[in-house]
Formats: sequence, C-alpha cells, structure tokens
Amino acid sequence: MALRCQFENSSEIGVFARLTNWYCLVAVGGSANFYTTFEIELADLMPVVHCTIAGTRLVGRLTVGNRHGLLVPMTTTDQELQHLRNSLPDKVAIQRVEERLSALGNVIACNDYVAIVHPDLDRETEEIIADVLKVEVFRQTVGDNVLVGSYATMSNQGALVHPKTSLQDQDELSSLLQVPLVAGTVNRGSDLIGAGLLVNDWVAFVGLDTTATEVSVIESTFRLQNQEAGAVVDQLRDALVDSYA
Repeated sequence: MALRCQFENSSEIGVFARLTNWYCLVAVGGSANFYTTFEIELADLMPVVHCTIAGTRLVGRLTVGNRHGLLVPMTTTDQELQHLRNSLPDKVAIQRVEERLSALGNVIACNDYVAIVHPDLDRETEEIIADVLKVEVFRQTVGDNVLVGSYATMSNQGALVHPKTSLQDQDELSSLLQVPLVAGTVNRGSDLIGAGLLVNDWVAFVGLDTTATEVSVIESTFRLQNQEAGAVVDQLRDALVDSYA
C-alpha cells in the first residue's frame, strides 16, 4: 500500500529519505510523525537509519542504493560513513563515489537488477555502480530529462516516470528495466517523481499532497495491492489511456 507523509512542511519526502528492500535512510531533525510512519511499517523488517550526508539532510538526493549496496558522495564525512556501516546489514556494501554530479540520487535511478543513469556520468562511476549495486547500467534520459533519478522511481515490480515521457521512450525504458512502466505524477501533479515517492517491493510512501488518483496509479504500477499481474497490466493500460486522453 501507499502511505502519505511529509517531512516538516515538505511533501518532497524523497529528498529526505532513501528506501530499499533491505534498509531505509531518513534525515535527522524531522517531526516524530515522519519517523513513526516509516518505523511502524518497516522497523520489524529492516533498519530505519537516522543520518546526515555531507552534513545535510538531503539524504534521498545525495545517495543511491539497493539491497546490494549504497553509494554516497565523496563529501560524506568519516563519521557519517561509520554510522552507516554500523547501522546497515553486513551484506550491504557502502562506497564513496568521486563524481562531479555529486547528487547521486538525482542522476541515478535503480532497483536490485538495473540502473539508469545520467548520460554524462563518469565511466568510473558507471563501473562502481555496476560493481557495488550489482546491476546492469544504461545511460538514459526520462522524458528528455537527464536527471533520471529526479524524474523516475523504480522497484523490482514496476516504474513510474515523468508524465511527458513519450510512448516510444516508455517502451524502450520498460524493455531495459524488464518491469511494467507508467508515466504519472505525485504531489498533486508534480513531475518530480523521485522527490515525491519512495517505494520498494511491498510498500510506498508518498508526499502528503498526493491525490487519491495518483495513489491508485502508484499502487497499481508497483503491484502493492497483491493483485495478479494481468489485472495490473490492464489497470496500467487504462491509466495510460487516461493520461493521454
């Protein structure tokens, strides 16, 4: 299911948190309600780690990860890195990345098997992504936007992308990712999918401004309602028809 929440007064929760199938990072200093929402759903299943990255609370935009690993920018302090190593499962590899495009969450979108990245990412960074996150890496744009992490969010069950992504691009991305893919919005029409949506294989968190229709599309896209795959695909087709009508 998809749960609404906000960080202080912001519905862009993906800026302040990072969710995978094995761990969740949340920025320090938010309201108790924000943490409670995550801990009620996740605490029995995975660590919910309160942290900062490079002295900031922009945890979701500066990091990228999956069940295999977590990548953080070079500006991450030794103390922050040690805190993450102490808090995350031993099987999760953590690595600093020396990359000019240091807001890794904006320029990389991934699940446990595939990553799409900014076309101008360093070749060394691409190799680190493949090695640490154990994914296939593709240089892509989403709706002609190079900030793929800002305009797309994916799990192993599905992907939601910028609403103006063409049908041809959607088909191409879907075949690369090997998951159903839908163009949509969060937070009452925002195209910044990565900022408004956190998702893994069984739960999603969306910004407080997200409408019931947007929640419904998200739950269908990421198969969060225990539906059969055929029913999901039918709903996705309907949602696509609606979005282009």
